Amino acid sequence: MEMRDIEIFLTLAGELHFGRTAEQLRVSQARVSQAIRKQERLIGGALFERSSRAVRLTPIGERLLEDLRPAYEQIQAGLRKAIDSSRGVSGTLRIGFVGVAAGQLLVQAAARFNERYPDCEVQIREAQINAAIEWLRIGEVDLLVTGFPLIDPDLVMGPVLMTEPRLLAVPAGHPFARRTSVSLEDLALDKMIQAGGSIPDSWREDRTPRRTPSGRPIEPGPSADTFQEVLALVSAGQGVFPVGEQARLYYARPDIVYVPFDDAEPLEWGLIWRAKGVTARMRAFVEAAG
Repeated sequence: MEMRDIEIFLTLAGELHFGRTAEQLRVSQARVSQAIRKQERLIGGALFERSSRAVRLTPIGERLLEDLRPAYEQIQAGLRKAIDSSRGVSGTLRIGFVGVAAGQLLVQAAARFNERYPDCEVQIREAQINAAIEWLRIGEVDLLVTGFPLIDPDLVMGPVLMTEPRLLAVPAGHPFARRTSVSLEDLALDKMIQAGGSIPDSWREDRTPRRTPSGRPIEPGPSADTFQEVLALVSAGQGVFPVGEQARLYYARPDIVYVPFDDAEPLEWGLIWRAKGVTARMRAFVEAAG
């Protein structure tokens, strides 16, 4: 079995979607299907159960995943170390972050990285979500710690480094402020503050959806370019906005109440970077952060 075929199997086992696997590996769906069929012929059994609605690992596929993943990761780690040793991890690495919690996460990761690679300087910069992606695109920063998902063909999402419960920021006098929790369906009862700037649709749909899970429309409110502007608009009664639990600690205000969701998935945070131009420094930092 070729290394590329192993990579295709492992990626499909994680994504459980042929289209996303092809997009992530930058190959055609036909190439993914061909590799899986080749592996199944070699093994003599199905690795995935396929239907029009879902893709699932078979028991044989689950066993193969358990056996292959550690060996593959060890091979990749060995190759990275060899590359880093030959090139040397030195120079300057510029990393941006969005939000206070992301900044703390970045500082901790930078400390681990500097222990391993003392010859490489890490420059840390705070960015607002409306400008952060553009910084990454134009090379203002090499890596970015921000909220997921940020699905873009030019960007790579690394592993999730932190999760936190999702809350809803509302004015202190809002009816929701007296509740112990809210639901995603409640979002249809007020306007939703919008994040300005060039932000991928995947992030907007996750943070500020246009509809509730049942399909009820959510009225868009005014736009804001910074988180402080978001909070100012919330305080003024211009709308509500979903946030992470960190807001209670770092952005506590008497005019705003943070109400937990009882049915929303946690927010995820991690590193993203440009798909092209990955350096040994960047790979080393991603490994240290994880």
